[in-house]
Amino acid sequence: MEQAYMHAGTQVDKGENARLSSFVGAIAIADLVKTTLGPKGMDKILQRVAENDQSISVTNDGATILRSVNIDNAAARVLVDIAKIQDEEVGDGTTSVAVLCGELLRQGEGLIAQRIHPTTIAQ
Repeated sequence: MEQAYMHAGTQVDKGENARLSSFVGAIAIADLVKTTLGPKGMDKILQRVAENDQSISVTNDGATILRSVNIDNAAARVLVDIAKIQDEEVGDGTTSVAVLCGELLRQGEGLIAQRIHPTTIAQ
């Protein structure tokens, strides 16, 4: 039934595989910007992939990095959206929000591995 609504080549993950994929995607985004924090934070080199624009930029701004990354993982997309809202509302703290969410997910992943129900974790 679900095949009628999806494009050809679309992959469907269910259960534990879907949960693991969500954790991995969101934590990867958090780890991407985590290294830019602090006085010894590292810069990232961003290169556009458009055919007519091959420009390169160097930044350590979390909002710029998150805006530049193409994401197809749903959980990672939510993490980027949270950071974008933080930037729109406050104007700062995008990296901190992404790292905090990533660490919460990392801890939640360990609890899920212990077979603790997600509702119990949320409470």
